[in-house]
Amino acid sequence: MSNKKTVRKVKKRNPNLRLVKNGDLQPEKSRKSRDVQEKIRFNRSKRIGIVAGICILLLTLLFGGYFYIVKNYNITTVYVEGNIHYTNEEIMDMVMGGRYGDNSLFLSMKYRDKGIDNIPFIQTMDVSIEAKDTVRITVYEKALAGYVFYLGRYVYFDKDGIVVETSEEKTAGIPQVTGLSFDYVVLHEALPVEKPEVFDDILNISQQLSKYSLSADKIYFDSNYQVTLIFGDAKIAIGDSQDIDEKIMTLQYLLPSLVGKSGTLDMREYSEDTTTYSFEQD
Repeated sequence: MSNKKTVRKVKKRNPNLRLVKNGDLQPEKSRKSRDVQEKIRFNRSKRIGIVAGICILLLTLLFGGYFYIVKNYNITTVYVEGNIHYTNEEIMDMVMGGRYGDNSLFLSMKYRDKGIDNIPFIQTMDVSIEAKDTVRITVYEKALAGYVFYLGRYVYFDKDGIVVETSEEKTAGIPQVTGLSFDYVVLHEALPVEKPEVFDDILNISQQLSKYSLSADKIYFDSNYQVTLIFGDAKIAIGDSQDIDEKIMTLQYLLPSLVGKSGTLDMREYSEDTTTYSFEQD
């Protein structure tokens, strides 16, 4: 009886396989792939952490800067100059109204290199920041020579007779001009009067009244364009524009004696050489 040896062939292990606990073999490539993925996840988490840190830092700086600006640029002093038609409070509301309107840094950016216009009776307004807590508002009002009352509205015009504003409210310190004839009014166009030169006389009279701190209620022109100034119940017959400076300079001394009186002070013949005038009581 012959003894035959049984030879068992053992397959050569794949070098790319590794033995795990349960005895199974797994490819070496799979392990490397998993390591790569873990490394990717780690790097991604690291990047997210860095980005989150930067965002937190930026938000901290942003909120810190915000509270610093709000606290240190709060306006406590406001100077308003040049306004006649509007009160200081009304001007401040126009300029500083709205959110952050009391912050000087915000105002400096809002009004940088530009004024404020499109406001009735105002040509423009300039805003200057003099300190972190101090603002100066300079108002440039439209030059008004007078107004006429037309169709229930006050129609204001400048030295050239150009209609600059219309309003339902009367503006103090601006004389009413009566006796002029016109059929229509167009904003930003001249009043269509028969004698446009009358506006030179109105300007001259307004300037002389302002020069001597006088404020007439009305400037009346008759059909021959002779002038009568009205102060309350007193009428001052000026005549033409000749010697208007002398007449109004003298008028400033005569008006106090006319307070409470109703009548006409005739100064039509008054001049530097002929200082005559008369008063006729109504």
